Amino acid sequence: MGVGMKYSLLVILRSALRGLLVVFVFSATAALAQGRDEKQATFFMGRLKYSANDGNDCTGVGNDLMKLVSRASTLKVQDEKIVTLNSPELFETPFVFMNGHNNFTLTETEVENVRKYLGHGGFIFASGCCTNPDFPKAWRREFARIFPGEKVKAIPYDHLIYRSFHKLERVPCLHEKRDIKLEGVFYQGNLVAVMCEDGLCCAFSADNSCNKGKGISPEDGQKLALNIAIYALTH
Repeated sequence: MGVGMKYSLLVILRSALRGLLVVFVFSATAALAQGRDEKQATFFMGRLKYSANDGNDCTGVGNDLMKLVSRASTLKVQDEKIVTLNSPELFETPFVFMNGHNNFTLTETEVENVRKYLGHGGFIFASGCCTNPDFPKAWRREFARIFPGEKVKAIPYDHLIYRSFHKLERVPCLHEKRDIKLEGVFYQGNLVAVMCEDGLCCAFSADNSCNKGKGISPEDGQKLALNIAIYALTH
């Protein structure tokens, strides 16, 4: 992990059963004392506190995402936990969610920690809130800094992330004549960070109440968010 890293990343093992049963197995060198059975039965995620963002945009969205995973699996869920880009807890958390409304700039230390985190098996799922263009614009700019030569790219519909649980041939935008497309960052050919600019968190968590008539429908939002989570935890 590099000098100064106190904890290793959780090792993610994929085990998918046929039909609707999905089992995620997590093991962590820093958490073996908690018991293998307990860790295998529990899903948890980090809610990212970054730059000037306090990690509380659209309160409850992280817990709603975990409930989506729980309903589609045998897993118990824990409450979301706030993690910062400068904390050792980041490297104990294989899946983190970040969202926001506004422009932001990562410090050089935050960029370096994101690089180490993503380069050692972590995954970031990001969503702009309320189709506000400022967060997606900033995310593209800042995440293009993570890996030299790796820009943020649109993820085509033939990518596995669109069929990791639900098979999504297309996800229509509610207010424009186009399909929703995820964007992502790849490292050594692997997708390690995903962002949706169209208020995805509003759709799957808030029933689009803050984004009426825009972005993604609640039904499609839940399917797409679940696909992203399952893809992240099984690859």
